[in-house]
Amino acid sequence: MMRVRAHETSAQAMVEMAVVLPTLLVLALIVYNLMLYASAVVRFDRVAADVVMAQGVSPAGGEEAADAVEAVEGELARAMGDYPVEVSISCDEEGAESAAMLSLVGALHTYRCTMRFSPWPSGLSIAGVRLGAPAVLEHERAVTVDPWRPGVVM
Repeated sequence: MMRVRAHETSAQAMVEMAVVLPTLLVLALIVYNLMLYASAVVRFDRVAADVVMAQGVSPAGGEEAADAVEAVEGELARAMGDYPVEVSISCDEEGAESAAMLSLVGALHTYRCTMRFSPWPSGLSIAGVRLGAPAVLEHERAVTVDPWRPGVVM
């Protein structure tokens, strides 16, 4: 009689584990993606200003603004390393109207660095069912520099 009760309780524990395990796996995936995103944002914020100051203020060979944007984008993507992110850069000139009147006075350049993070698993498909997060997390960092004073961030 005692054996029957022992088997009933062990079967109940197995059923409870089968119900809770998928929830725990989904929770673990969410925590993993949040930690990866948080560390990517920290690295991106720290590296973006340094890369813009190094490449955007005085690009190699006296390149134009469009070439400087490409240089900043390539260098920032390389600096992000193994993080699964996409990096894009845009550049705006503040006070471009006054800079047109005085061609020797350069305008401030604002580089908008955008990082897009796709949570894992994003493209996983099992038995025709698409698994993964439908959203893409986006983070933006704006860095304003003066082309006439290298190393100065506004």
